[in-house]
Amino acid sequence: MRTCAEARVRRRTLGWLTPFIVVVMTMALSSAPSWAQTNNDATRALKAMSDFIANQKNVSITFDADIEVVTHDLQKLQFANSGTVLMSRPDKLRATRTGGYSDVELYFDGKAATIVSKDDNVYTRLDVPGTIDQLIERLRSEYSVTAPGADMLLANVFDDLMEDVIDAKQIGLGVIDGVECAHLAFRTPEVDWQIWIEAGTRPIPRKYIITSKSVAAAPQYTLRIKEWKTDAQVNADSFAFRPSQGTKQVAIADFPRVDELPAGTVMGGVK
Repeated sequence: MRTCAEARVRRRTLGWLTPFIVVVMTMALSSAPSWAQTNNDATRALKAMSDFIANQKNVSITFDADIEVVTHDLQKLQFANSGTVLMSRPDKLRATRTGGYSDVELYFDGKAATIVSKDDNVYTRLDVPGTIDQLIERLRSEYSVTAPGADMLLANVFDDLMEDVIDAKQIGLGVIDGVECAHLAFRTPEVDWQIWIEAGTRPIPRKYIITSKSVAAAPQYTLRIKEWKTDAQVNADSFAFRPSQGTKQVAIADFPRVDELPAGTVMGGVK
């Protein structure tokens, strides 16, 4: 099967975690493409969202996500999952993702990341000290652990999302779960993506769609934010992993496959 993610391997790839939380690097504004400097309604709305997110220290999120795949006979299939994110900047993170094919958790306390496969009753621990941004990049580059939508958690969402953008439009308004949102659409050479941002004084992302343009039938990845709390209550225990009885620690090389697709489905269109 071919997935929508193969068209955006470096930036909006699919992996074990959430959504929410595509794995990417934060780019400096000086290195961003010229389009990111353009001041139109779409980029202004996206920048307002980015600034709002960056100013939130403690955030809790619940989400639903769908990933589409296209079979070799051009049948489009969709797989669904749900999850949560709890974050305390700059260096604390807990995330869960539950779907039909895996039940996974991640804990990060600023020093180490623990990834848990609840279905297999195993966990692995990685020494990755640093910030949330550094964790996301190291998981991607060193361990091939990625997560769609992770750019929404970075300290500078705007620069990251605007990389490679060649067109940006504000389409109009939309309503997500009864909330009025600004509907924005962006294009890059490889994918089109859309985002719905809550209108008013709390410009948080409500819906995010990535559409592949290089795969037949244009499969999509869809993230829907059900709840985004900017006043989450956290303490040190919120990000501490305590294995339950019978849970076994394994090396990262022995950790089971825990992505959002059935076993036998791999990236790159090979089954």
